Amino acid sequence: MNTAVLPPVSELEPEVLQQIDDCVERWSDQEGNLIMILHEIQNHHGYVPRESSLLLAEKTGVPLARIYEVLTFYHYFRLVAQGKHHITVCNGTACYLKGSARLLGELESRLGIKEGETTEDRLFHLETVRCIGCCGMSPALVVDETTVGKVATTEVAGIIEKIRIQEDTHE
Repeated sequence: MNTAVLPPVSELEPEVLQQIDDCVERWSDQEGNLIMILHEIQNHHGYVPRESSLLLAEKTGVPLARIYEVLTFYHYFRLVAQGKHHITVCNGTACYLKGSARLLGELESRLGIKEGETTEDRLFHLETVRCIGCCGMSPALVVDETTVGKVATTEVAGIIEKIRIQEDTHE
């Protein structure tokens, strides 16, 4: 029995209700459907909102604890919203040997966050990965979906500033 307390359905956004209904219906006959539904939710929101998890538990009869077991077991799933712009530091062997730790340190210092965190203004999210497969470009970053290679620590401020300027011109 699911004992999670859901906000009244009238307080949930219609989009959330519809998305969960659509996902549950689409995957209802598939083995391992919980993971596929959670993937869809995260692909839509960028993370799995708590209200989506609660509603999913209610709609599927899957205990909320089981849903959170899956969400916390797989590194792919996120439980909190991330920043609008993602900066990923490659920490593979080639990048590490060519200074990725210094790049990470510079990014943390300039953004005021640690690896895995999001800036307070939700503009930047910083993370590391084991390898991005661009060893010939080391040290490398992925800024949003663009790979930037042979990055020097002196270029970090410019990368961040370019994004901030783009954001200011789009407001």
